[in-house]
Amino acid sequence: MHERILVADDEPDIADLVCLYLQNENYETRVCYSGQEVLEEVRREKPDLAILDIMMPGVSGLTVCREIRKKDTYPVIFLTAKGEEIDKINGLALGADDYITKPFRPLEMVARVKAQLRRCKKYNCTGQEEDLLVRGGLTLNVRTHQCTLGGKNLKLTPTEFSVLEILCRKKGSVVSSEELFHAIWKDEYYSRKNNTITVHIRHLREKMGDSIDHPRYIKTVWGCGYKIEEQ
Repeated sequence: MHERILVADDEPDIADLVCLYLQNENYETRVCYSGQEVLEEVRREKPDLAILDIMMPGVSGLTVCREIRKKDTYPVIFLTAKGEEIDKINGLALGADDYITKPFRPLEMVARVKAQLRRCKKYNCTGQEEDLLVRGGLTLNVRTHQCTLGGKNLKLTPTEFSVLEILCRKKGSVVSSEELFHAIWKDEYYSRKNNTITVHIRHLREKMGDSIDHPRYIKTVWGCGYKIEEQ
């Protein structure tokens, strides 16, 4: 069965173009032209990935993402207009996994979709690496994509899970933002101005009840990166 991708943009030309390129890669697509239509669609059937325009009239993409994250963890990619930096940050904080800035190159969009779907598939496969990662009260089951902290389930997005998995596998070693970025997005261009990793780390800390000043798990090594101590 082909992966199902939901595409939402109030500009039909953009939404239809995105769908066309995805269909050429044998993905099934469902297009919506408003945030309210998206909410109704995801209640009927969950997609494997959602591409959401942030600035939709009525119900915005940010609101849609917030509602999706109350129940589901499938990847969400935002479409943002150039210069909407605050919207990108808000989107990542609400649980989005990536964003694409308009105007975008369709082939880059397809590559980002494939990267997110590969990450999701990884969680359902048993590889040669350790499947169960335990760091103190934190436990990650890589095969089932489950994370618990102190015995309680944490609902993480695929990108959040990837960040936590990489830090846990490093066993106390410092991992820079650039290393995390390349490990998750592969060969994507990295800039020191890119705050994507910072936002995901902050969101993880919020879900884990961790403190930046007195962290129990994710520690910041200023000027170097992040680490999780081997406990």
